[in-house]
Amino acid sequence: MQEGDVVRSLSGRDRNTLLAVVNTDEKFVYVCDGKARPLHNPKRKNPRHVSAVERRLSAADLHSDKSLRKALAIVKSEIM
Repeated sequence: MQEGDVVRSLSGRDRNTLLAVVNTDEKFVYVCDGKARPLHNPKRKNPRHVSAVERRLSAADLHSDKSLRKALAIVKSEIM
């Protein structure tokens, strides 16, 4: 997974929520949704607990919480 990838949470309180990957390291991915998890406070998740969606966001979509929420809403409407 890379920065900008859209993932679906498989476990935790945010189960079945679409999130955007904002950072990665050796063990974890850091995800945000722009509302419950703003860009300045990403959620650390185990990569096994997220499933990749066939979508990717641009750097402009990751610029602010508002643009992130809009981009994720568009992806959600395309998937459903």
